[in-house]
This record gives sequence, C-alpha cells and structure tokens, in this order.
Amino acid sequence: MKKIILSGDRPTGRLHVGHYVGSLKRRVELQNSGTFDKIYIMIADAQALTDNASNPEKIRQNIIEVALDYLSIGLDPEKCTIFIQSQIPELCELSFYYMNLVTVSRLQRNPTVKTEIQMRNFETSIPVGFFTYPISQASDITAFKATTVPAGEDQEPMLEQTREIVRRFNATYGEVLVEPEILLPDNSACLRLPGTDGKAKMSKSLGNCIYLSDDAEEVRKRIMTMFTDPGHLRVEDPGKIEGNTVFTYLDAFCRPEHFAAYLPDYPNLDELKAHYRRGGLGDVKVKKFLNSVLQEELEPIRARRKEFEQDIPEIYRILKRGCEAAREVAASTLSDVRKAMRIDYFDDAELIAGQAESFKKKG
Repeated sequence: MKKIILSGDRPTGRLHVGHYVGSLKRRVELQNSGTFDKIYIMIADAQALTDNASNPEKIRQNIIEVALDYLSIGLDPEKCTIFIQSQIPELCELSFYYMNLVTVSRLQRNPTVKTEIQMRNFETSIPVGFFTYPISQASDITAFKATTVPAGEDQEPMLEQTREIVRRFNATYGEVLVEPEILLPDNSACLRLPGTDGKAKMSKSLGNCIYLSDDAEEVRKRIMTMFTDPGHLRVEDPGKIEGNTVFTYLDAFCRPEHFAAYLPDYPNLDELKAHYRRGGLGDVKVKKFLNSVLQEELEPIRARRKEFEQDIPEIYRILKRGCEAAREVAASTLSDVRKAMRIDYFDDAELIAGQAESFKKKG
C-alpha cells in the first residue's frame, strides 16, 4: 500500500507559531524524508465557511496568506500537492454518502466537536455544516486514500470518527476506503502551544499569537510581554516552570546549540530551568534568550515570504495546478465509491445488458 499524507489548515487568518510547531514544520520534514509516496496539503476553505458563512471575504482573502505561509516554511509544490478544498466538488459528494453511515448521537459525542461548539458559544444555534464537519473531514482524508494525518492530539477524536466511517463503509459495500493513522508531534511541548498570555489555546481572536509573518520587532514585543510565573516577582524569588509560557516555548523551539550562541552561561535548558526554580534568574533574561531563539527560526521564513510576495499570480497558478491534480485523484476515489455502492448506473455495462435482456424476455 502506498504511504500517503493529508494535512491542512483553515484559512481564517495568517498561520502562527502554534501551527508551525504543531504540524507545519513536521510536514516539511516528512516532505523531504522521501518516506511517503504522495503528500496532499489542503487549504480548508469550505470547512472554514461552516462558522464564517456570513463573512466569505475573510476566507477569500486568507487563501493567499496561508499559501504564502506554506511556501515560506518550505513546502515545495514539486514535492507535495497544495490545493483548495472548495475546488474539489467530489469531496462534497463523498460527504453526502458518508452522512448515511453516522448517527446524530455519535456526532454529539465527539469531544472535539463538543469543545469547538462550546468555544464558539453556538449552544443550540449550531450550523449544520459545522456540526457535520467530522464527516466532511472524513471525505477529505479518504478521497486521497491517506494513510497518515499529521495532527495534534486534540484531533484524535476526529481521526477515530473517520476510521469508524471507513470501517462501516467497507463492511457494507466492500474494501474501498483506507483507514488513516494520526502522526503526533514528537515533542510534547508542540502538541498544543499556549498563547502568549498563558491561555491554553493560541487563537487569532484572542490576539495571543505570534504569526510566522510578524516582523522581528513585533515578535520581540510579544515575547517580552509573555506570561510567566505570576509569583516570580523578584529576580531572587524561586520560579515555577510548570505553566510558564516562556519555558513552554523554549521546550518547543530551543536546541542545545542555541546556548553556545546566545546564552553561554548555561550548557543546556535543564540547567536554565534549575536556576529559575531555585531563584536568582530574572524573567527578562529568559525572555531575551527566547527572542534570540525564535528570531533565528523565523527570519528565514520571513525572508522567503517576501520573495514569494513579489509574484502573487504565480502563487495562484501553483494553487490551480494543485487543485487540478487533487481533483483527478478525488474523482478516481469517488468512482470507486459509486461502483461499490452500486450507483454507477451508466458505467455498468453488465447492468444495462442484463436488464435489457430481462425486459426482452418479458416482452
């Protein structure tokens, strides 16, 4: 069986460092590993419209922002297929068929859906499209017969829903669809990077993000106002590492060589943490170190983005080519699904001939 990746993001804004450590950086590593036969990267605009239906221009404008972020981090359209979800109509048809395989009560029990509904304060006014987006996500994954989906642990319930749909379909109609597996970040700090204000989720709406495209000064400002240990009032006070956003970011981004370059007083991160815990290390010093680390990571990304911004029509041509290639694959899967479900009426020569013969005998 071919090894195939599908991953993507909702175009509700520019991508931030939470996206980067959670999945984007890993996608580039996987793309360059040579381990996978195909890699599909989807800009999930149709999914974004499920809770932004009244503001389609927001989604429309952010398509290019997400595409630029993808290219600037190193995703290569020669090695992966970058496409826009809404331009693949076959995905909608697959979703329609899968809806018959899932109950309302099962969707209501999905922990990710429950959390997202609560976060958006939908209560009883849940858009049907949003409520059923696990089914849409299943169609995205199965359309490309993805074997692997790089994602955070919060997406595991969504992947399990997809696997259930695959099993139900295959048991009912025959072995057509492929069960995907989740690929979690290998660094636990990257599973869900908190916002700069210490809140559990980095969110555009909360204004607690560091964007990949932020300039160096904006990044510095965000870091210097970052949430730390509220009990660490003086330099000499012992400090807590747990729940301290600065150290969470260092866990996600810091490498041993950063100490030799930017903080030679310490051999590694463990020693820095130990000093902070026993007291005598100020937040400003730690934040300045984090700033150096993060700027080193983001500067090449910013530079590449500026280059790509010089030819926006070419970005759209890349997206169009990706959509054409993705649609061809999705259409092939849809054809297999129709055949398995016995609704490929005009392609089934045996059906037509058999019924013709049957009616001749009746006549």
